[in-house]
Amino acid sequence: MQRKTKSLLEELNALGEQKDVSYFIESKANNIITSAINLLELIEKRYNGEKAEVLERKLLNAIKTRDTGKFSKSFRKSDENN
Repeated sequence: MQRKTKSLLEELNALGEQKDVSYFIESKANNIITSAINLLELIEKRYNGEKAEVLERKLLNAIKTRDTGKFSKSFRKSDENN
């Protein structure tokens, strides 16, 4: 009897941990998306149409490839040309 109770308690704890992780992931994603939108709007205000489009593509590509260097290089190159 005690083993079933322990197993049930373990399952309830695990369920709570999964919900916490899911909430954390959802919350973190919402914050990152909002920040990315704000960054894109700032880029659009700061740079002309073509440069803003290039930087937007580089930002999205850097996220897809998980390589921050791609955006940084493009950003520095764009800033040097201004």
